[in-house]
Amino acid sequence: MEEPEAGSECAIGAAAAAGPMADTQYILPNDIGVSSLDCREAFRLLSSTERLYAHYLSRAAWYGGLAVLLQTSPEAPYIYALLSRLFRAQDPDQLRQHALAEGLTEEEYQAFLVYAAGVYSNMGNYKSFGDTKFVPNLPKEKLERVILGSEAAQQHPEEVRGLWQTCGELMFSLESGLRHLGLGKEGITTYFSGNCTMEDAKLAQDFLDSQNLSAYNTRLFKEAGRDGKPSYEVRLASVLGTEPNLDSEMTSKLKSYEFQGSHFRVTRGDYAPILQKVVEHLEKAKAYAANSHQEQMLAQYIESFTQGSIEAHKKGSRFWIQDKGPIVESYIGFIESYRDPFGSRGEFEGFVAMVNKAMSAKFEWLVASAEQLLKELPWPPAFEKDKFLTPDFTSLDVLTFAGSGIPAGINIPNYDDLRQTEGFKNVSLGNVLAVAYTTQREKLTFLEEEDKDLYIRWKGPSFDVQVGLHELLGHGSGKLFVQDEKGAFNFDQETVINPETGEQIQSWYRSGETWDSKFSTIASSYEECRAESVGLYLCLHPQVLEIFGFEGADAEDVIYVNWLNMVRAGLLALEFYTPETSSWRQAHMQARFVILRVLLEAGEGLVTVTPTTGSDGRPDARVRLDRDKIRTVGKPALERFLRRLQVLKSTGDVAGGRALYEGYAAVTDAPPECFLSLRDTVLLRKEARKLIVQPNTRLEGSEVQLLEYEASAAGLIRSFSERFLEDGPELEKILTQLATADAQFWKGPSEAPSGQA
Repeated sequence: MEEPEAGSECAIGAAAAAGPMADTQYILPNDIGVSSLDCREAFRLLSSTERLYAHYLSRAAWYGGLAVLLQTSPEAPYIYALLSRLFRAQDPDQLRQHALAEGLTEEEYQAFLVYAAGVYSNMGNYKSFGDTKFVPNLPKEKLERVILGSEAAQQHPEEVRGLWQTCGELMFSLESGLRHLGLGKEGITTYFSGNCTMEDAKLAQDFLDSQNLSAYNTRLFKEAGRDGKPSYEVRLASVLGTEPNLDSEMTSKLKSYEFQGSHFRVTRGDYAPILQKVVEHLEKAKAYAANSHQEQMLAQYIESFTQGSIEAHKKGSRFWIQDKGPIVESYIGFIESYRDPFGSRGEFEGFVAMVNKAMSAKFEWLVASAEQLLKELPWPPAFEKDKFLTPDFTSLDVLTFAGSGIPAGINIPNYDDLRQTEGFKNVSLGNVLAVAYTTQREKLTFLEEEDKDLYIRWKGPSFDVQVGLHELLGHGSGKLFVQDEKGAFNFDQETVINPETGEQIQSWYRSGETWDSKFSTIASSYEECRAESVGLYLCLHPQVLEIFGFEGADAEDVIYVNWLNMVRAGLLALEFYTPETSSWRQAHMQARFVILRVLLEAGEGLVTVTPTTGSDGRPDARVRLDRDKIRTVGKPALERFLRRLQVLKSTGDVAGGRALYEGYAAVTDAPPECFLSLRDTVLLRKEARKLIVQPNTRLEGSEVQLLEYEASAAGLIRSFSERFLEDGPELEKILTQLATADAQFWKGPSEAPSGQA
């Protein structure tokens, strides 16, 4: 057992972990965990028609996922194209022989494979979880020798050399403005041109709101107008560009505007050739749809991606919500806004999955109990939706998840108006949970020895409970107070009282305003915090634990480990905080830190975080949770906090919401916890997030085959090399041409690589 250092409140300062440690943030370690996604049994149970439906949806998702490269960094498309060329000409084993002959050590070559696998996994060279850049962990000169002497370079010398010249420097660069995704001086983003600031983002949001346009499928490019006024291009993602299309609701929006002293121009055609491939495969999937809901859903998605219309995507999402309990579940589009520094533009993602019937039965029971459980939440009935719209809630085994990362659970669609009036769906991704969140005992940090075995035994089951509650009753709860375009309110202004002030409601959402547009930069994290808090709060309810099959001592252990996991995650979250800019880079982790702060503030020894020295002589820390005080101290503290979160959200009180949330999210070195100093300890002992190898589907005759790969960096690379066998070179050309066309907007690659234009 390790003891705290004596005689110092904040003994572990930044110096303790200075030096080489700083660089480990920006590399993926050679021993990074790699797991394969297992969906063999679920796929085997599909009929041949269902397999064809899943296959074509998967192809659409994989093609669309390539757009994420263009949504991440200026250099990402070139890096992807370079890696794809390398591994198409020589698989990882063949390239290894060449690399060793060029003087690389086994460790250096493995570091390159891990880097390549990381680029494929994250669809770019920034971590999808944390938005931190990662670079190859080997000398640049050695990698250059491998690339320029490779089979790919011998086959196409100009193209490969051109790609390397375009992205080689940026691949390795850790200049201060390139270490993280962010806007302006905070980092790099390709959702906005490099000259945009947060003020530009706010102005653009006001413009979009004024035209009733969604930001989800847009990017913003700023140039100086001829008259000296700023000129902004709002570019929508679509197959169509300037071609006239008389039947589209979008055509009337595609024009120039004057707004608050600036020029705005709405255009479309972003990612056009990529979305063309998405549309082609959605058309093919439509032929194998199981019912009219799926057919109409796909028809609207096709319309959305063709025209650039979020309204069409909303219509498709309506049919998706109505398609209850399908055997093959999917969703596709510009969905999550976590990585937009402003918080309103969606990253492309697409998933295809099969239902896991046993776990889904538990979730169905939870859904059936939802109306009763919603009454347990600590806000007045007027702050809850007028009618609980019973959602689908299924446990799925993922076949395909294309985008920058794979979550554990999803609650979609993200459109507030649909969620409030039409409902939503919840999914828990069972085969992702099975591999992504397992922990080896020796890698389990910051816990007491006596907690570790309990934690390992109950982490999985407690996470199932937390994900279920988080998605269904967290994201699925709460009402937004809205005044529509006709001036009508969806709440009674006379009788509804704010429980925090005892007064009538003073603020609400106007027509066209959404949660994301109003709360912008804190919206994602605040909502994740609310959902996580609901999970912690309701897991104390005996009925919930009974639904998941736990009672007695086991139920108490599930509660304890769920709460312990949350407070430990709050400490681990410090990895995702950037002191230089006082900013958080990951919405869920910021949320967990806020919850840790709330529970620490509750006092009475409920939670303690203590700096220690590890058995290796390096700084360490211990998180303790007093299980006897969870109900007596923890629950009341969480109750007060949850009520405040919901009231501020319902009333659209941005100033109050920011003050509350940013107050708890502040990271300082104030004793007793000294979080800034503890951050160095967390970085010193962090474990890299696992990479997930996904299968491919391939059409052989009229049958769809499932192709699986080994759980290794090389296996992950092979899965991507075989993903685009027919049109790999064409896709690389598309990506580099699209990147080159916009390169002027960033300081990065400014010239087309030779042979690529």
